[in-house]
Parts: sequence; C-alpha cells; structure tokens
Amino acid sequence: MKSLPHAQFEAITEREQGLRRGLSSRQLSMIAIGGAIGTGLFLGSSFAIGFAGPSVLISYLIGAFITLLLMGCMAEMTVAHPTAGSFGAWAEFYLSPLCGFLVRFAYWAGVVFALGTEITAVAVYMRFWFPAVPGWIWITGFTLVLVMVNAFNVRLFGAVEYSFSALKVTAIIAFLMLGAWVVYSAHGHASTAGTPIGFSNYTAFGGFFPRGVWGMWVAVLVSLFSYFSIEMIAVAAGEAKDPQRAITNAFRATMFRLVLFYLLTLALVLAIVPWNITASGQTQSPFVTVMVRTHISGAAGVVNFVILIAALSAMNSQLYITARMLFSLSRSGFAPKRLGTLSRNGVPIAALLVSTAGIAFAAVLNLHYHERSFLIMLAISMFGPMFTWLMIFVTHLRFRQRNTQTHLAFRMWGYPYLSILGAVLMLAALVTTIFTSAFRPTLIYGVPFLLVLSLVYRLRRTTTHRQASKNAGETIAS
Repeated sequence: MKSLPHAQFEAITEREQGLRRGLSSRQLSMIAIGGAIGTGLFLGSSFAIGFAGPSVLISYLIGAFITLLLMGCMAEMTVAHPTAGSFGAWAEFYLSPLCGFLVRFAYWAGVVFALGTEITAVAVYMRFWFPAVPGWIWITGFTLVLVMVNAFNVRLFGAVEYSFSALKVTAIIAFLMLGAWVVYSAHGHASTAGTPIGFSNYTAFGGFFPRGVWGMWVAVLVSLFSYFSIEMIAVAAGEAKDPQRAITNAFRATMFRLVLFYLLTLALVLAIVPWNITASGQTQSPFVTVMVRTHISGAAGVVNFVILIAALSAMNSQLYITARMLFSLSRSGFAPKRLGTLSRNGVPIAALLVSTAGIAFAAVLNLHYHERSFLIMLAISMFGPMFTWLMIFVTHLRFRQRNTQTHLAFRMWGYPYLSILGAVLMLAALVTTIFTSAFRPTLIYGVPFLLVLSLVYRLRRTTTHRQASKNAGETIAS
C-alpha cells in the first residue's frame, strides 16, 4: 500500500514516461563521476589554488562535506521518486509549482553555461598541440560529435560515457602513483625546473594560508563548481534499469571516489609545484604544469590528452542532463510542447539541440576574450547549480515532513540538523559571490534571472487560466 505522497507523485512520474530504462548501476556510477571529474578539477583547480594557496585542500574538503550532505538528501528522495524531473519534480510537488519551475529552469540554464566552460577548456587544451588554430574550430567540431552521441540512444550515451569515465579514473590513479613516486624520490631536492619538490611547499611560500581564511573560503566556490554534476545521478535515475539499487550503490561509490581523487591529486600537485607557480599558469591545467616541471618525456602530452577527454566527458554528461531537464519542463507545461517529444529511440532531440545554446555563447566569448572567457563562463554558470543545491536541501526538509508515516528504503542521517546545515552553507556560498570580484556575475546574473523567470511563470499561469475559462465558457454555451 503506497503512502499518500507517493501515490500523488505518480501523476508527475506518468507525464514523464517514454524515456528508455537502459542504464545499469555501474554505468550510473561512472556517469556521475564523468560529470564531476572534469574541468573543475583539471583546469578550475588552478584558479582555486590562486585564491587559497595550499589551504585549497581545506576548501575542497569543505566542498566535499557539502556534497556529501546533498547526496544523502538526494539519495533518499531519488529512491522514493525516480524520475527524469528529479529535484525539479520534487520541488514542484513538495514546495510549489513555482519552485519546481524555478529549480528546473535555473538549473538548466546553469548547466547550459557550464557546457560553455567545458568547451572553452577544450579550446585551451587543444592549444597545447595546435597553438595557431582558432579555438572556435575545436568548439564546433567536438560539439557536433557529442550531440550525435546523445542523439542516438541512451545506451550509446551510457557506453561512451562509461568509457570516458573509465579512462579518467585510470589516468588519475596513474597520476597519483607517478606523483607519489616523484615526491618520494625527490627528498626535498629541486626539480629539473629548479623549484623544490616536497610537502615543505605547503608552507614555504607565504604559509599554509597565504591568502588568509577568506581566500580559503572563496576557493570553496571553485570546489563546489568542481563537484557540480554529481546531482545528475538523480536525473539519470529516470532511465536506470533498477532505480532503487542503482541509485543507492552509485551514491555511495561516487562520493568516496570523488573525495579520494580530488584531495589526493591536489595534495600531490601542491607538493610537486609551488602553489604560486601553479596559480600563475592559468592558461593550462596544473596537471600539465606538474608534468612539464618534472620533465618526464611525453608525460605532459599524455596528461593533456586525458584532461581533454575529461572535458569532453563532462560535456557529454551535461548535454544529457540539460536535455532531460528541458524535457521535464516541457512535460510539466512550462516549456514548448515540442521540447517534450521523443525520437523513436526515446531521446528528446529538440530539447538536446536547444541545450547547445551555452556552447554557442562560449564560442563567442572565446573569440573575444580568449583566456578570460573560462572565468567569465565559470562565474555565470555557477548560479543555477548553487540555487538548485540550496533548494534540494529545503525540499528534503519538506519531503521528510510529508513522509513521517512512510517506510523509506534509504534515509538521510542527522535529519533535520544536517539538512539545515547544508542549506545554510549553500546560502553562505551564494552570498559570498557578491563580495568576490571574480564571482560577482554569479548573483548579478542570477537574482534578476530568477525574477524574470517568476514573472514569466505568473504570466504563463494567468494566460493558461484565461484560456481554460474561455474554453469552459464555450463548452457551456454550446
């Protein structure tokens, strides 16, 4: 016997039917890793190191803690309600239709712009081999390939993303082993580039907090951007073969791997190359800088290839998630009906094509701003996911209040205190952006965008009600 909230939610689940359940548990785990291990780690970490110095390790630890709380809340709600609309559908049902609309649209817009950061990073990586080739050529070419992968069917997407993610995980493990060997064998001696190698680098250049506690906290914003896309597990649940088992396993495995990979890799980067040198090299990945500084033959090119694959993998995941979120918006009546249609293979092609808008925007930015384009796209893209994470914590509080008599297959620990703590930390991170010049566009863009969305929602609701009343009146008259 289903509880009342679960029975009522089935109406939302029914309207999003049509997507094929073709993703396995292991594919779901790797897809989540593919979305979260991308440009945020391989290129964005250089900006984080510039803000915080060695204390960036604490920044990423704080980001990991917030992510852990979020995943606990999402796991509980996803197991109860596995659907493509995920956190947008939950907000619609447990908070209000307006909240569901805002969460879906803000998240979709944020990830669309995040697509821009990934493709901008691709142009940066390709410059390593082809410095004279304009970035927009790579942006266009790689975009066409990934759109075709997503347009075929969810099984092809899952297979490609699994391969991408497996390569990234293997490469990171190899980097960890190589980096550990370099640090161990150096014994405090300088690299061939003349810079010291060892954990003494953590305090040798201005101390562990060279930018103060404020710099460490600002770097948390970059760490959150790095962890963004972990929430796509909830969206992919709508196409998982066995949602309850797949989601539970995926959440547990993904969180452990992410914390391990992020913290260990950054710890080794900071030990091999002094933080002030890593931070100054923001036109390439700090991982490439490490390989260049150690002068291991061919290693820099191999690492650059791996992080290129990482960016393409994240793009692949983001194209998938934006298409599903726009599909959900359409099926809920908040976007044109055309965007809710599916191909014969169960893919929302129209929603996929519209979701490439951020890539076009990135191409224009790259043409005019070159190196600065990545940081601009980073700041703009952060609002949607940050707002969504905040609303997930708020939705979870309401979810538990409505399901007090329901047996839940997975429960978030520490309720309600940890859910409240997660919401407070995300709100603090959002407020911090306005006091940081690099991230000021986040709220400057985000708050007016929410206001415009709210106005659009009200106008659309008013128009819909008037049309419904008119149709009812015509029916009675006839």
